[in-house]
Amino acid sequence: MSITINGKEIDVAANETVLQTARRAGIDIPHLCSLDWAPSPSASCRLCVVEVEGLPRLQTSCSLEARDGMSVQTHTPRILKARRAILELLIASHPQDCLTCVRAGGCELAVLAGDLGVRERRYVGAVKEHPIDISSPSLWRDPNKCVLCGRCVTMCHSVQGIGAIDFVGRGFQTRVAPGFSVGLNVSDCVYCGQCARVCPTGAIVERSHVEGVVAALADPDTVVVAQVAPAVPATLLERRTKTQDVHTMLERLAGALKHVGFDAVFDTSFAADVTVMEEATELLERIQDNGVLPMFTSCSPAWVHFVETHRPDLIPHLSTCKSPQQMAGALIKEIYPAYAGLGDKRLVVVSIMPCTAKKFEAQEQTGVDYVLTTRELDALWGRFGVDLAHFAEPAPLDAPFAQASGAGRLFAGSGGVMEAAVRTAHKLVTGHELEGGPRVNEARGSEGARHFTIAAAGVDLNLAVVNGLGRLQETLDDLLAGDPPVHFVEVMSCPGGCVGGGGQPYDTDGDAVHERLERLYDADKRSSLRTSHDNADVRALYEDVLGRPLGEVAHRLLHREYVDRRPAVDSVSV
Repeated sequence: MSITINGKEIDVAANETVLQTARRAGIDIPHLCSLDWAPSPSASCRLCVVEVEGLPRLQTSCSLEARDGMSVQTHTPRILKARRAILELLIASHPQDCLTCVRAGGCELAVLAGDLGVRERRYVGAVKEHPIDISSPSLWRDPNKCVLCGRCVTMCHSVQGIGAIDFVGRGFQTRVAPGFSVGLNVSDCVYCGQCARVCPTGAIVERSHVEGVVAALADPDTVVVAQVAPAVPATLLERRTKTQDVHTMLERLAGALKHVGFDAVFDTSFAADVTVMEEATELLERIQDNGVLPMFTSCSPAWVHFVETHRPDLIPHLSTCKSPQQMAGALIKEIYPAYAGLGDKRLVVVSIMPCTAKKFEAQEQTGVDYVLTTRELDALWGRFGVDLAHFAEPAPLDAPFAQASGAGRLFAGSGGVMEAAVRTAHKLVTGHELEGGPRVNEARGSEGARHFTIAAAGVDLNLAVVNGLGRLQETLDDLLAGDPPVHFVEVMSCPGGCVGGGGQPYDTDGDAVHERLERLYDADKRSSLRTSHDNADVRALYEDVLGRPLGEVAHRLLHREYVDRRPAVDSVSV
């Protein structure tokens, strides 16, 4: 099938909307409510209207299915007039605080106003006075800046399968909020931040830690160190730099962080290698001792919060391992003061993460003082006048948490935790490496759920990877009642894994997530060290500090307990 858009004939994919067809062909149709990779469920903003030959009314391209032979115009005078009027009405009741808004310079509403030539307020609407929700440790909501596009609702319901927020109220009082308009901190929200990543304005943003970090950097009696998650340099490579690989980008980022005052920069992938040692050992112990199976990964804080809030019956299935962020934080606080001779100076640990849920995790556990998302790095650079795209002073990562394997870097993508763990579990069981090399093709991919088996010394390890919370619900019962039983399941909260995390750059493009995954695979391929158990610094850590995986010291520093967070209901009154 094919359609004609602005005189250009374009092939149409099955079940594709006109908006999706146009976007694939490089034709920009303004829109707010629709996600680029999915049809809009409501067509609420009306900005994407087009003219279709033979139809008297303007049609919303985000909900209009492309049909063979259709002829479409996207920017006629009639359309431009309608779009401008719609945008002027949206702006009429929107707060006029663009100079101080978090989204200043990147607000999609402001960009559209500029594109459509809206430079004055022709209409004056009633002022919204909804309360701002700052209850969550990860996300802040300002309903007054909401344009009711519904992207966040789509992400929360259709993609993540949580349903923590939805449209409430009627008429001018309509807004997006949790049920009964409670705070996010007492809602079903798991803090994944996918709502914030796709919000076109400043209605949902991460709870910023930039001010605290800047204050710590200014304190002469404070030593400030950073740990950087592997998804961050894989994402920063999109910034039109001459850097080609993840490790070089990480060193450039380390140089920029030290330039603004950080005393040391560590690689969170080192802690991922430690996580593999603990997690693989725990898995094999559960199998040998008839422990609770399947064992689920515990690296994704939104997934862990989902279990604690929605399915506490699954707590026994969770690995007791902390996430790499929290393992790194605990190890830094335990080892670095004596290693660096800090004396009485205060040590502040800052995590650079792709994830908003890491802010909640850091608040709940010890070891990490502040968490900056990938987006918040731009705010940090702005304070110190750093342009990372042109910053060319790399710096090495700092001992004793600098060396990392390619397996550790894979943690940032869906299937990466599983692949890293399989490489080491196979070695622990058989005494030798995987035949055919360390790559585990079965763990890679973007499917909702992937099942596969790895044979190790006569034992078949039945494994599964779940890509995104929304894909979990449809396969969870099968995983728990698997025949044959499933031994180990990786669950990533965000589609694509950490590279698609809620703290990543504002976008709605799944292609970017795929490209970041490919950069991680390339980083693993380039690495001379590809398995966690061969990391000499990790082995030294066990010899000097931890003793052995799952040992007493390792349990104290690297493992955790879980909390049943279901709301307590003592009585119900009608």
